[in-house]
Amino acid sequence: MKKYSIIFFICISFNATTSAQMQYSKAVTATAMNIWKDSFALDGKPAKWAYDQGVILEGVVAVWKATADVQYFNYIQKSMDNFLNEDGTIKTYKQTDFNIDNVKNGRALLFLYRVTGKEKYWKAATILRNQLRNQPRNATGGFWHKQVYPNQMWLDGLYMAEPFYTEYAMLAHEDTAFNDIAQQFILMNQFGLDAKTGLLYHAYDASKEMGWANKVTGQSPNFWARSIGWYVMALVDVLENFPVNHPKRNELVNILNSSLQAVVKYQDKKSGCWYDIIDQPTTKGNYLEASASSMFIYAMAKGARLKLLPNTYQSLAQKAYKGLVKQFIQNNNNQTDLAGTVKVSGLGGKPYRDGSVAYYLGEPVIVNDPKGMGAFIQAAAEVEMIPTLQIGKNKSVLLDYYFNHETQKDITGTTVQFHYIWEQMDNGGYSMLGHVFNKYGVATKKQMTAVTADDLKNTSIYFIIDPDWPKENKNPHYIEPAQIDVIYNWVKAGGVLMLFANDSNNVEFKHYNELANKFGIHFNENYRNMVKGNEYETGTFNILPNNLIFKTAKKLYLKEICTINVKAPAKAVLSDNSDVIMAVAKVGKGTVFAVGDPWLYNEYIDGRKIPSYLENYKGAEDLVQWLIKQTKK
Repeated sequence: MKKYSIIFFICISFNATTSAQMQYSKAVTATAMNIWKDSFALDGKPAKWAYDQGVILEGVVAVWKATADVQYFNYIQKSMDNFLNEDGTIKTYKQTDFNIDNVKNGRALLFLYRVTGKEKYWKAATILRNQLRNQPRNATGGFWHKQVYPNQMWLDGLYMAEPFYTEYAMLAHEDTAFNDIAQQFILMNQFGLDAKTGLLYHAYDASKEMGWANKVTGQSPNFWARSIGWYVMALVDVLENFPVNHPKRNELVNILNSSLQAVVKYQDKKSGCWYDIIDQPTTKGNYLEASASSMFIYAMAKGARLKLLPNTYQSLAQKAYKGLVKQFIQNNNNQTDLAGTVKVSGLGGKPYRDGSVAYYLGEPVIVNDPKGMGAFIQAAAEVEMIPTLQIGKNKSVLLDYYFNHETQKDITGTTVQFHYIWEQMDNGGYSMLGHVFNKYGVATKKQMTAVTADDLKNTSIYFIIDPDWPKENKNPHYIEPAQIDVIYNWVKAGGVLMLFANDSNNVEFKHYNELANKFGIHFNENYRNMVKGNEYETGTFNILPNNLIFKTAKKLYLKEICTINVKAPAKAVLSDNSDVIMAVAKVGKGTVFAVGDPWLYNEYIDGRKIPSYLENYKGAEDLVQWLIKQTKK
């Protein structure tokens, strides 16, 4: 009896914990959306362009990606639109202040530009990029934190500028900018590092003239936890978009690892959190602090997910997150609040801040500070993914960029590939589906050339979508017999193949069907579900119980599709009357899934267009989990 009691307790405890974790990112987001409904006013003052808001919006982006709930996207857009004129100018922003904090919200602007394509967001982001072009620098090239803080580099500034700088450089093809971005971190690590503890001091004054600065090193006198948190968050966010083959990338990864190794040494064993002055837990008046603890958790969880850190950091993040929730989450008047965040800590200024322990510990600690809430939401969103990451661990999905290869000019005039690709965040991209794969632990990769056996050797899932024909590409790459043999043999040996077609006016059928026919699947050159306007019922399919693939989605939406003919070994998995909509084939040890539509591109799963009762996002999750189960490697 005792044995069974213990087992029962563990199961209930795990489920309760999972359920609780799954609600906190959304619950604290709901609090933020309630406090700052239409604008971002702090301390009773009129709303102004402020980095605090950008920290919260980073968290809201993560929650939107995890849920495809349009309320989150709308909140981000409304929050930024409150400050933007149609020409992209930013209300209350003043570039000549050269305040690096003011660059932070550029991440939200780039997000909105990438999703909506609206030029005003790009123009606004370019204003912030131009601030960085002219930002004053110290003699070694480090950005000043503000015009009024000459020669000073603060850890905070790395988070405020570099993730935006990196993403903008990626989108604008500013390849040389990555040298500068890497150098900012390297300089801060060089001049701010304490060799004994491995921790970074809050700031560095290159002139060594400030009253708070060490006259030999220029370093500020103490290790403020949140400043280190800003730095490690910045590193993981930058590395997510930093070129894989850049010569400085490994140095940044090493700095991230050494920084967090030092942080872990100062984790409070009982609570799992960190103190405001990170290395002085026994100092009178020192306290466990929510924002820094959230930042460390975020950096650990995301760093491990991106394989920048060892997997052991996932369990460290989970343990710390459990303590964070216990220590700081409060439920008041049906609202989830975050306590325990120090309102602000800086150096210099008026009144003068000397960087002493007494100064840091004398700053007010408040409930629902936006910096703490934003960091917490980001941490929660990452930790909530950890259980699902194990499902597809060490699996990969390879998306074809060769047979489908449409191009266009981007906003910089550069020719780029578009339409049904991972990195594209607007309606025609697969960024949201890529996030679903990533959420379940599957790495997303792309195939730029005609596929070979070597390309598929370490691939779990291979995804071909809507191959080109002359209408879309003057020089289309057709699927040739050599590639058909490679793909067929790979499936037979255990590979999982996804074939997404299109209606007869938008896909190359002849060569695509030569591949599909090998598996008993034939895409018909016809049209179905020609939805007019918002007549969504025309494209709606009700999923019957016990469907092979779709276990949670009950209504799926597919518009302008072709139907499928099947013969052994293929069989239908979704039909309507006599029309086969989706099919599956088992060939040797492998599996093929086919549908007559691009279907799971952003327009139909990110929640911004189709009604919420149509469950394509759930359908994407169901399909991804089913595909993972079919993989043998």
